[in-house]
Amino acid sequence: MIVNTELQQKGNQFPNRVVDFKKEVDTLYFTTQNEIILELTVLRDSVIRFRYATGGVFERDFSYAIDENASRGYNHLELKDDKEYYHVHTSKLHIRIEKESLQTAIYDTDGNLINEDEIGFHYEESFHYGGNIVKMSKKAQHAESYYGLGDKPMHSNLRGKRVQNWATDQYAFAKDQDPIYKSVPFYIGLNNKKAYGIFFDNTFRTYFDFCQERMGVTSFWAQGGEMNYYFIYGPQMSDVVTSYTNLTGVPELPPMWALGYQQCKWSYFPESNVKEVAAKFRELKIPCDGIYLDIDYMEGFRCFTWNKEYFPDPKRMVKELADDGFKTIVIIDPGIKIDKDYWVYQEGVKNDYFCKRADGPNMKGKVWPGECNFPDYTNPKVRDWWAGLFKELISDVGVKGVWNDMNEPAVMEVPDKTFPPDVRHNYDGDPCSHRKAHNIYGTQMARATYEGVKKFAYPKRPFVITRSAYSGAQRYTSSWTGDNVASWEHLWIANIQVQRMCISGMSFTGTDIGGFAEQPTGELYARWIQLGVFHPFCRTHSSGHHGDQEPWAFDEGVTDIARKFINLRYRLLPYLYTMFYEYVEKGTPLLKPLVYFDQDDAQTHYRTDEFIFGHHILVCPILEPNAKGRRMYVPRGNWYNYWTKQMIAGGKEQWVDADIDEMPLFVKEGTILPKYPIQQYVGELTIEQVELEVYYGLGKNASKLYEDAQDGYDYTKDRYSYRTFKMVGREKDWIIQQHKRGDFMTSYDTFRIHLIGLPFDIKEIELDNEVVSFEDVHFDPVACALIINKDFTELHLTGA
Repeated sequence: MIVNTELQQKGNQFPNRVVDFKKEVDTLYFTTQNEIILELTVLRDSVIRFRYATGGVFERDFSYAIDENASRGYNHLELKDDKEYYHVHTSKLHIRIEKESLQTAIYDTDGNLINEDEIGFHYEESFHYGGNIVKMSKKAQHAESYYGLGDKPMHSNLRGKRVQNWATDQYAFAKDQDPIYKSVPFYIGLNNKKAYGIFFDNTFRTYFDFCQERMGVTSFWAQGGEMNYYFIYGPQMSDVVTSYTNLTGVPELPPMWALGYQQCKWSYFPESNVKEVAAKFRELKIPCDGIYLDIDYMEGFRCFTWNKEYFPDPKRMVKELADDGFKTIVIIDPGIKIDKDYWVYQEGVKNDYFCKRADGPNMKGKVWPGECNFPDYTNPKVRDWWAGLFKELISDVGVKGVWNDMNEPAVMEVPDKTFPPDVRHNYDGDPCSHRKAHNIYGTQMARATYEGVKKFAYPKRPFVITRSAYSGAQRYTSSWTGDNVASWEHLWIANIQVQRMCISGMSFTGTDIGGFAEQPTGELYARWIQLGVFHPFCRTHSSGHHGDQEPWAFDEGVTDIARKFINLRYRLLPYLYTMFYEYVEKGTPLLKPLVYFDQDDAQTHYRTDEFIFGHHILVCPILEPNAKGRRMYVPRGNWYNYWTKQMIAGGKEQWVDADIDEMPLFVKEGTILPKYPIQQYVGELTIEQVELEVYYGLGKNASKLYEDAQDGYDYTKDRYSYRTFKMVGREKDWIIQQHKRGDFMTSYDTFRIHLIGLPFDIKEIELDNEVVSFEDVHFDPVACALIINKDFTELHLTGA
């Protein structure tokens, strides 16, 4: 084994020869002479956990990130050894472990190298804090690309970058600034058309270097804790992402209204201002489902209180807004004001619920209310208490969602913007310092919030949004990308961040449309709303200090563009809701970067702008001013321009026209796109007919449509409707077959089928094996549309 002498001089220690081996069911232990143990666990044939102990001792095995419902079980596990190596075989992988050094290499079953250690595991003792700085280095393959890691505001391909994970309140962050709000220590490697993932489940400050320091080496390390990572094999990027998402968990289905458009500002107050904004949406016929109250609704920024001067009767106001289709979402921060007359503070002190400094006193820090104490959300008792605090807001007042901010945790007027490292946390019975708990503090706050909202919103579904997050936060909460800026560069960043979050397991994410800091031009706002309606979480938010940012705050032209695109989102709600169902069921990300969509096409590996929305819609935002269109890469296959319905062949870069009121949108051939009528809010209308836009394509294709009561939990008792449409397109005929699962009865009885791109004139229509007259199905030859019963099993169109 070759060990870099310079590394040795720095106090690094390395595994030496393996002297002991044992196997316990799915876990193998390799112990070296110098008491380093590799615990290798086969979770699934393609998911392997590597965990290293030093001094012969493992820490208690505990993770906030891993979902207890994650799939376990493999088809094959076999161990062989020879003079130099141990060989572990599963049905998907061959892992080779060097006896002299514990260095590992991972191959697929055809013998292709997927990933191999460079030095592999090594560590140095941290004399400053105690414990180890744990390190892992891997060889980078030729032309290997790297993706993932959450909300990094930089090019989607991370090769050549070094980044770190330390949740940071970074107001008006810049392009390439790092770290910012979230810590998602998961990346995807892609080389030779094969993808794998590495999830380094360590909550300390972690670092990832993708060939920046040394050309041929990718490494990751942490300032404490264990070297504990999961290797996830594809070979498709989609397999890696869904396996990682399964490992760290999926959310429950959000209520459909949470997928509607939402409006926020710092701050809407008093009540008359909130009502005025709400009324304007209805007057201008711009759909909107959510309206937010920022910190000014509180009494002196004290959480769980109301400013009675601004909001004399919150329950009445929230009900009146609800009667008009608006759900009220309020902000709740972690800082609890030190005030002996404030009931939340009194309860926290009395029950010892606040984070403490190492020497005993409660941690004090300044946030909006002034001096505050901070609940220790890593303590299950504190989480239960915190959940209970939502009773009045949710049960009594009728608030429908909660927005957690400042939970990195953010502290003002201190150089590092957060808690001192000596602050103590319970960590679910494993006491630790803030160095270990920092990155998961926001997630545990969102978890406690979710448990409260869920309990008191029942039988409706909860809605929570967080700014800070660690892997696994998606089980409890949606998120947004924090305090961005009203600039064209930030529109580019927003596009990348949401794509990156989606392939990092956290699909329910969006950005502050228009930018939070500073003021957008009308043109920038128009281009941002065009992109924002294709983000899973869709909300305009601004600091409000430079002017207003509602859709009507610019000129009439911008208002019309905003209305047009928000209307489009509401028409596409059944498509978006179906995407969410697949995310919840299978871990499929809602947005797919082009490299995810077609990793075999090397042209996609460095594309940042274009993405696939769901499975069938190609979106490409306009990211610069005064544009009448743009060059974009259309991936392989045939695509219909959504606006013109013209078909183009992909696999090349091409110019696409898109004046200010359009954005390049394409639909994949062979797609059925379900559409609802435009509503001003979810549930305003009883849906009496669903339109299916059917895009002709040769060969076999399939599309899905998931529906349920749009809120509540009946869907868990089979009261849902999940339709699969299978299509076969030939030159002279076209067959659409429908298969349905679930017991939910939709409110509509018919589909209006709009046929696009038919290469023939229709001569005959056969429905469920019977020829029908054109009148029976209300066939309109000009629109090329017909109306049929929703429960058809087969529609057969024959051409002349």
